[in-house]
Amino acid sequence: MKNFIMKAEDLSKSFSHNGEQIHVLSHIDMEIEEKSFTVIMGASGSGKSTLLYALSGMDKATAGKVIYNGMNLVSQSEKRLAELRSRDFGFIFQQMHLVSNLTLFENVAVSGYLDRKKTASEVRRRTEELLSSMGLSEVSGHRPSQVSGGEQQRCAIARAIINSPELLFADEPTGALNRRNSTEVLDLLTELNRKGQSILMVTHDLKAALRADRLLYLEDGKIAGELELPPYNASEEKSREKQVNAWLAAMDW
Repeated sequence: MKNFIMKAEDLSKSFSHNGEQIHVLSHIDMEIEEKSFTVIMGASGSGKSTLLYALSGMDKATAGKVIYNGMNLVSQSEKRLAELRSRDFGFIFQQMHLVSNLTLFENVAVSGYLDRKKTASEVRRRTEELLSSMGLSEVSGHRPSQVSGGEQQRCAIARAIINSPELLFADEPTGALNRRNSTEVLDLLTELNRKGQSILMVTHDLKAALRADRLLYLEDGKIAGELELPPYNASEEKSREKQVNAWLAAMDW
């Protein structure tokens, strides 16, 4: 029996522009399984990022429900949503949004202090463990401008997971990285997923999409297709890429 961490029911998002109603998301029903690696793809303007933000509570849907832990996020107060985003959800973006005048260690630790159940020493220990696991111990005292883009994104991932989120949201996490740094970040996300981290990622990058065990294709604000895959195995990447390419071609990607 599958266990679902989040469900969207009849989720819609629209806004008015010059007297015309623009529908960005239209009656979306979807479920996110625990410990899954779900990727949302689609053409530019299809509503991918809007869907991610609506599911995470960063943006209010116009209608429908987002069910998490028995509550409808659409009807929650901004204060309650902020609490969830700091405790239950983690976020990674294309732009890392690290604080420029803080060190990598401080950027990660600051998020840890949002969890009031942790003591200062526990936050420091957790920060050290995460930075070490991501190969950042030697540059933990550096500021973001003093390290590479890949190191900045790995720091951003450490920041996103320091409070052990139930669900990790990623919006084009490799979009600003070169091929080598992208692979390092994707390897890290894949390893986190293998350890049980649930991930929902938006991407236009085929290499990133190959890491998913479930692909959703968004078109004109609607889910137009779905593809389930076995867990990622690097030795089978070529055959996996062929399968995903064929599916995307069927979606007119």
